[in-house]
Amino acid sequence: MPYTTLISATELQSSVNQANVVILDCRAELTDPRAGAIAYAAGHIPSAQHADPDLHLSDKSPGPNGEFRGRHPLPSQEAFIQQLHRWGVNSTSQVIVYDAHGGMFASRVWWMLRWVGHNDVALLDGGLAAWLAVGGTLVTDIPQPASGNISLRPAITTTVTAADIVNNLATKKCTVLDARAADRFRGENETIDPVGGRIPGAKNRWFKDNLRDDGRFKTAEQLRGEFQPLISSPHETILQCGSGISACHNALAMEIAGLSGASLYPGSWSEWSADSSRPVATGAA
Repeated sequence: MPYTTLISATELQSSVNQANVVILDCRAELTDPRAGAIAYAAGHIPSAQHADPDLHLSDKSPGPNGEFRGRHPLPSQEAFIQQLHRWGVNSTSQVIVYDAHGGMFASRVWWMLRWVGHNDVALLDGGLAAWLAVGGTLVTDIPQPASGNISLRPAITTTVTAADIVNNLATKKCTVLDARAADRFRGENETIDPVGGRIPGAKNRWFKDNLRDDGRFKTAEQLRGEFQPLISSPHETILQCGSGISACHNALAMEIAGLSGASLYPGSWSEWSADSSRPVATGAA
């Protein structure tokens, strides 16, 4: 049975050498673009390849009118498919993603694979720490896979644009759920967000609230009980964060909880706040 949300470290141990398994090491640091590659080179799960948020998961070129699209705007689906080919991903591959940050970066890759129509992708629950805790080894060799054959299929996810957010300010049809930490949500961390604040009307669900103390995800029942008071329905929920990365953690948590259907705002706060004509809220919600 394919894994489509989470895989445990013990389950990964029995799958790591299977021919159809592709493992992606998604470790990164938002404040140091070199950190992920350095960590990968120092040791990674056997057969894992490195997925870098700046090099492989974003296209930082401006929009058609020269507009800034955020710190980690999505590449085209076709460009991401070509990157998946380089990683050796086939249409039948079981992809497993992991990081050492509670799943923040790995969940972005999980979401992007679903965005190009690939459902068989799962996040290592507990990340690298869970792998080491069950006696998993690390290696330094870099795999050289044959080119994959995955093709673009209908997306399993949906996205919205800044214009959709502007429209929603008037209609209030959807709940905007912000995955940033509380200080950033209130506009009190200018080190990370030069323009502090949030989209008016947004609610806060810090991505780390999805995790237990040991770094693994809470149960489906726990997650469902925590998300349901925040939203009216999954299909009327827009997920955002600083640059479209940690918002994917909430998407995965909602999927685990059986609350499928939320949309991602890829540009998120970094795109929204770059246009001074867009309204900003600050302080406590």
